[in-house]
Amino acid sequence: MASAPPAGSPAPATEKHPVDQVPPTGKLIAFGLQHVLAMYAGAVAVPLIVGGAMKLPPADLAYLITADLLVCGIATLLQCVGVWRFGVRLPIMQGCTFAAVSPMVLIGTQGGGLPAIYGAVIISGLAMVLLAPVFGRLLRFFPPLVTGTVILIIGVTLLPVAGRWVAGGAGSPEFGAPKNVGLAAFVLVVVVAVQRFGPAFLSRIAVLVGILVGTLVAIPLDFTDFDGVGRADWLGISTPFHFGAPTFEAAAVVSMLVVALVIMTETTGDMIAVGEMTGRKVGPRNLADGLRADGLSTVLGGVFNTFPYTAFAQNVGLVGMTRVRSRWVVACSGVILVLLGLLPKLGALVAAIPAPVLGGAGLVMFGTVAATGLRTLATVDFRGNHNLTVVAVSVAVGMLPVGVPEIYEKFPDWFQTVMHSGISAGCLTAIALNLLFNHLPGSKDAPAEGAAGASDAGSAVGEPPLLPGSRVENAVEKAGEERG
Repeated sequence: MASAPPAGSPAPATEKHPVDQVPPTGKLIAFGLQHVLAMYAGAVAVPLIVGGAMKLPPADLAYLITADLLVCGIATLLQCVGVWRFGVRLPIMQGCTFAAVSPMVLIGTQGGGLPAIYGAVIISGLAMVLLAPVFGRLLRFFPPLVTGTVILIIGVTLLPVAGRWVAGGAGSPEFGAPKNVGLAAFVLVVVVAVQRFGPAFLSRIAVLVGILVGTLVAIPLDFTDFDGVGRADWLGISTPFHFGAPTFEAAAVVSMLVVALVIMTETTGDMIAVGEMTGRKVGPRNLADGLRADGLSTVLGGVFNTFPYTAFAQNVGLVGMTRVRSRWVVACSGVILVLLGLLPKLGALVAAIPAPVLGGAGLVMFGTVAATGLRTLATVDFRGNHNLTVVAVSVAVGMLPVGVPEIYEKFPDWFQTVMHSGISAGCLTAIALNLLFNHLPGSKDAPAEGAAGASDAGSAVGEPPLLPGSRVENAVEKAGEERG
């Protein structure tokens, strides 16, 4: 038996959790830049789509983009660093949600312009802050069966985004050209090769290396256009209500409140996914803090001329792929985004990265998200129950709007807002079916009191806990019965 330490000896220092560790400065900046490059195209897409639909002049479009990057950075810092009860304190990037694009385009073009959008965004953000504790208490309805399914759907629904980048980017005159696919394939090979053969540090920034090498190769092949860098200003500051005081119109507010519920559902899945990857459990309080930060960031978006914010699923895969779990790395990404928002010339430089380069890296990252979902589902027991039906139907419903984007065009706007996002559609389906088969009284597979919703999504990667309904737990129970 080990002897006790001598009296008066200092207690051993408690090692920090990997989420709280701060890498050396050089690595911190490299890891942070990698996250920014991975999400930049998605981050600026929402203001481009909304502003383009409203036929805003180029100067206003540029203003929307710099404002978006600035608030992206602030929102990311709030989520990673945390202030009081705001922020989940996990490595989660924040960005404008695509779930709000369709409602905002309708509001902007038919219901009052940008002031009406921002009024509805502010109200929806306040609603998210108020509803955050309610969602936190619903965490027991997210067992590994649901979280694994949602994470799988997140990864699979993001793959078409990477596919469009591979082909040259939506709207590109050379969409699908062999040279685009070839450049993306080259970046993919570089990323995989660096991960397999590079030293430990390089393998963790394999995506950054792939993007930088791909961009350098793309320059002499005329893939890049740096004219925008010369035209961009050196300094740009977003001022509150630049486009006028917000207006509050009932129809606009109602549609954005529906979006708020979708955002909270998607963010819940993303936070549980990151908790799974980092080995830090996401409990009801943590979840409520994270959702509350989403709400505050959305309010800031309405004030500083941008849009609703949510956890960016694009970067979830990067955390799992690189195994860099420090929240301070993503906080560094937030600082970089703030600088890009204040220095438009830097933002234009990053924007010059060709879409196929991002596509090659995106294939790896988004595939990693899907694989993480499969790993979580591997802990679930599928024998003698309806769990396979839960996964099958949820994935099918989640993939419908991805494979057939126009499937819900004839439905009411509120229905399209909820179901047009494959992530929210699949997540809601998984929750409903899990309730139907595993929670409702009298259901064939209803678990014992307190077992149905238990989840340890924060368990260390590679060391799954005894999850309720898992094969490991069943084996332990059976052995106990035999000994009895």
